[in-house]
Amino acid sequence: MAPGGQCVSPTEGLCRFASALKYCHFSQFVQLLSETTKVFQQFISQLSGWDVIYGQQRICAVKGSSVVIVCSFSYPVGEKVTTIMWGHDTNFFEGPFVYESKSEKSSKFQYIGDYVKNCSFQINKVNHTDQGNYKFRFITVTNKWTSFSYFYLTKQNLKAEKSNGNGPMKEGDSLNLTCVNNCNNSAVSWYKDGNAIVEGSTLHLLNISSINSGTYSCSLTGLSETTSGGINIDVEYGPKNTSVSVRPSMEVEPGSNVTLSCSSDGNPPVNNYTWFKMGDSSTSVGAEHELHFMKVSAAGVEGYYCRAANKHGSQNSSTVTLTVKGKFVIMHISTNPFCPFLFNI
Repeated sequence: MAPGGQCVSPTEGLCRFASALKYCHFSQFVQLLSETTKVFQQFISQLSGWDVIYGQQRICAVKGSSVVIVCSFSYPVGEKVTTIMWGHDTNFFEGPFVYESKSEKSSKFQYIGDYVKNCSFQINKVNHTDQGNYKFRFITVTNKWTSFSYFYLTKQNLKAEKSNGNGPMKEGDSLNLTCVNNCNNSAVSWYKDGNAIVEGSTLHLLNISSINSGTYSCSLTGLSETTSGGINIDVEYGPKNTSVSVRPSMEVEPGSNVTLSCSSDGNPPVNNYTWFKMGDSSTSVGAEHELHFMKVSAAGVEGYYCRAANKHGSQNSSTVTLTVKGKFVIMHISTNPFCPFLFNI
């Protein structure tokens, strides 16, 4: 189009083309060449009555989704369309075509137009091999026509991103997960470990705890084929549920061997254990997750508790006291490591 909206004639187009060779920068030359080519194509179509028009020249589709190429075509009065084809990349004239009306149909490429003027075309479950140029071609009783212009399809993957990078997360932190869709503004849904949790492009996780650990991904709503890669959220926390177990039991015969085991839930896992005797929290009596007593006696019976620690903190267990038969019987496991209940019988 010339300034003011007037059509550029073929002759004027050639003049501009020649002028570009002499005076224009290369990018301007390429642009002008493209415009001139389009002018000739429009000119030929107008004269001949044959034409194919796309609703838009290019479109972006999310991997796994479906896309429709809106298309219309025209031909001289009296012609009758007998065959329609859609070509991909360089296969526009002789094939093989991704769609041909006389060939076996597939669920991947679907013609949703007609044989009169609608040549719209649908591509399902878009993947990287579907990217590229597409052209519509049709055959009538007396002639054949292939569109001058291309329709160009690009493919993008949905991408789940975390607001604070790849650093570790700990209890009490907050973060946002964003589903990046560079193609369009379609509705998206979020999943945790494969289960749908919420819709929306951004997922807000506030004051997180261990229950928020898992793998998060997003997809176009209702289209699981478009699911993004997963983001693993591993919420770290200090020791919890620290406790002591006794083997073989809390009531033993004199001379028996007894083992106390400390267990605790933490992330990262607890790897630091310290044992203390009841009433003396300043002196440790062990530094492994188990404390062993060989041939216990009445004089050696005491209360013990363990302390579990990781980089996020520590936690003490409740106190346990062994019962040597015939001496002391412990009727209660105290939550206070300094105050168990002893009963003399």
